[in-house]
Amino acid sequence: MIDKQVWLPTTIKEVKERGWDQLDVILFTGDAYIDHPSFGIAVIGRVLEDMGLKVAIVPQPNWRDDFRDFKKLGKPRLFFGVSAGVMDSMVNHYTANRRLRSNDAYTPGNKSGFRPDYPTIVYTKILKDIFPDIPVIIGGVEASMRRFTHYDYWKDELKPSMLWQSGADLMVYGMGEEPIIQIVKLLKKGVPFTKLNTIPQTAFFTNSKSEIPVNKKWETNFIASHEECLHDKFIFAGNFKVIEVESNSIHAKRLVQQIDNTYLVVNPAIPYLSEKKIDKIYDLPYSRMPHPKYNSKGPIPAYEMIKFSVNIHRGCFGGCSFCTISAHQGKFVSSRTEKSIIDEVKKVSKLSDFKGYLTDLGGPSANMYQMKGVDLSICESCKRPSCIFPKICTNLNTSHKPLLNLYEKVESLPEIKKVTIGSGIRYDLLIKEYNAKGGDDMETYLNRVVSKNVSGRLKIAPEHTSDDVLKIMRKPSFKLYDLFKNKFLSISAKAGLKQQIIPYFISSHPGSTEEDMAQLAADTKAAGLHLEQVQGFTPTPMTVATVMYYTGIDPHNLKPVYVARTKEERERQHMYFFWYKPEYRNRIKSSLLKLGRADLIKKLLGS
Repeated sequence: MIDKQVWLPTTIKEVKERGWDQLDVILFTGDAYIDHPSFGIAVIGRVLEDMGLKVAIVPQPNWRDDFRDFKKLGKPRLFFGVSAGVMDSMVNHYTANRRLRSNDAYTPGNKSGFRPDYPTIVYTKILKDIFPDIPVIIGGVEASMRRFTHYDYWKDELKPSMLWQSGADLMVYGMGEEPIIQIVKLLKKGVPFTKLNTIPQTAFFTNSKSEIPVNKKWETNFIASHEECLHDKFIFAGNFKVIEVESNSIHAKRLVQQIDNTYLVVNPAIPYLSEKKIDKIYDLPYSRMPHPKYNSKGPIPAYEMIKFSVNIHRGCFGGCSFCTISAHQGKFVSSRTEKSIIDEVKKVSKLSDFKGYLTDLGGPSANMYQMKGVDLSICESCKRPSCIFPKICTNLNTSHKPLLNLYEKVESLPEIKKVTIGSGIRYDLLIKEYNAKGGDDMETYLNRVVSKNVSGRLKIAPEHTSDDVLKIMRKPSFKLYDLFKNKFLSISAKAGLKQQIIPYFISSHPGSTEEDMAQLAADTKAAGLHLEQVQGFTPTPMTVATVMYYTGIDPHNLKPVYVARTKEERERQHMYFFWYKPEYRNRIKSSLLKLGRADLIKKLLGS
């Protein structure tokens, strides 16, 4: 018999089995409930449980019927928590061309249709209608990336903060463990919910400037209002520059934006967590498995992908223009201790179907573990969105020794037969021509990973071949790809291994023209690639690339940027990835003639 108390309760029956009369917090999520530290709602639930609270999770509630899923557990004593899930619901639902997807990797059986568009808004409005006197806190990727005025690609318009749209009482943005701990501590002391306005990494509304609480710790910056952004793309672009700078600062300013007759107040983020704090989060008693209610409903692909992997750090200092990781997890890397990681590896090894093969020791990037500024006082005044573009910061410690030591210790465990690295490797950190200050450990790491930790295919992300486009992406020159590929193949050959690199590329990114894509196709063909891992650029909230897509302006210099906006333009760019498919041959030939690039016809299509 399965002991359901290994998981947090999800039904009134499970609540009563614990002898509870009333819950303290009820969490709603658009994902299935997987009690694993890679899934945010499970983490928040376990953090609250660790504080002595009675917590339940309602996964994928039915929003179409009589709302019984929203009523079944009654009123919580403290608050409701709402998250759309690990992934933005609109990216989850739609392709880059706005076509509806037929699957959902966060649902049993990979089935779609178990969450609405914008669950954060839908769930919150239902809860506020049924329980108007109970506070609602929203969080997760969907809410976080929409904390200010933002461009919504799927509606093709600017939208105000999701806190305003949803009618929630408070937003916790980014990785929410520390803010939620501070919220609960204050509530336990008797502080009214309406007075929770000094907690970092939260956002709330006030009715007038005079009601904005004074805080001596934070300088306050008033950015342009939502109304001003609606009427002027330059103003919207200028707003984003301020938001991005403050999102990447250790000593960030509090930002205030007017929406209608109210004021959105966004308190500064916590830049990084100490080892002690991040270890405690990952050391909580997760079952590491989906709730048993899903046992007969098919596998959950998102879980299957990570169940034998271990996250060793969070945050990313890459600062890529199209990526939301730094806006959500932070630019500064927070790393776990070796002990915490090894303890988790041992827990993974005890799973019934574990065969000794660990599929990843990684994070947002595979090789940023324990990397940070040598002199943190320099980081405290830094405003760069990336620590490694346009060149690697001289203050950044890029040593791979801690990672090498970790690999050795994990692989020495009797339970482990092999460790493969599933996270994407930041290969520019491993090329001497780019990372001139990288020591011998850089070469040692590359040799070790290629010869011992690749499962035949290594993922990297050059993204494009045009230096002009790569500059807009905040990515290094494609020349580094050739250098890395040659090293990779040489090491593989010496080890007697037949392995390949799987590079990722993006079409229709701001700055990329059709001619750039035609050249990309020629460059990658010349490099011997038949591309597999490709995608069309999807404008997601709170990235500099999305601001460029909407405005046609680089927010940092206010200069124009070419954007492929129409469906036809985007499809023409994307077809060049597949020059080897017969169905694209005539279209590519015709397009190259129109571009005046007949020289590429023979290179791509042959004689």
